Amino acid sequence: MTGSKAQITYSNEIARKGIHLASLLIPIIYLQLGHWTGIAILVGMTVFSVVVDSLMHYHEATRAFMMPLVGPLLRTHELRVDRFRLTGASWVLVAATLTFLVFPTLIGVTAFTVLIISDTFAALVGRRFGKKQFLDKSAVGTATFVVTAIGVVLVYGSIYAQPLWFYALGVLASLAAGLAEAASTRLKLDDNIFIPFTFGVVMWFGEIFTRSLL
Repeated sequence: MTGSKAQITYSNEIARKGIHLASLLIPIIYLQLGHWTGIAILVGMTVFSVVVDSLMHYHEATRAFMMPLVGPLLRTHELRVDRFRLTGASWVLVAATLTFLVFPTLIGVTAFTVLIISDTFAALVGRRFGKKQFLDKSAVGTATFVVTAIGVVLVYGSIYAQPLWFYALGVLASLAAGLAEAASTRLKLDDNIFIPFTFGVVMWFGEIFTRSLL
């Protein structure tokens, strides 16, 4: 939207977010597997991605090979040679692993899907049309995030025939996640983790509270 996301070209931003959208395969496949089988696969993928990131940073030959392939899609902090930072791809895998591990299945996959869908469209819309700033991002980008997040809640709620309170909590969680995404830079928190955990915590505690009243 704004800030740290503006240092790559818009066409490369689209390509980066296209790869980001491909991560939708993660919850789709996870839902077809047993919980622990899915977690085991995600852990393996995460370790592999972190190893690749480490080699890109510390191993000159690997860096020389990988940079022409992925360099244009990496952000400034991911390109630093003086300090090791994970790439967005690794953070997405870490986020998927932790989100599916911590939260109940439906809340976990909804939270992770919000990360993929809403962060993607918020970034693309915000960067192209964002004029007015909201916290660390643009107002239109944050609005796009919240609207698409609510859309994700509606889809999962419909597929799994959830009660009305699921949708109500989903709206609250979408608003909270939108605020988290907009404030993630100043809070120095990676939005790949901050977004799904904010969404998931609101949904999970809201569900516990709601069920206690029924």
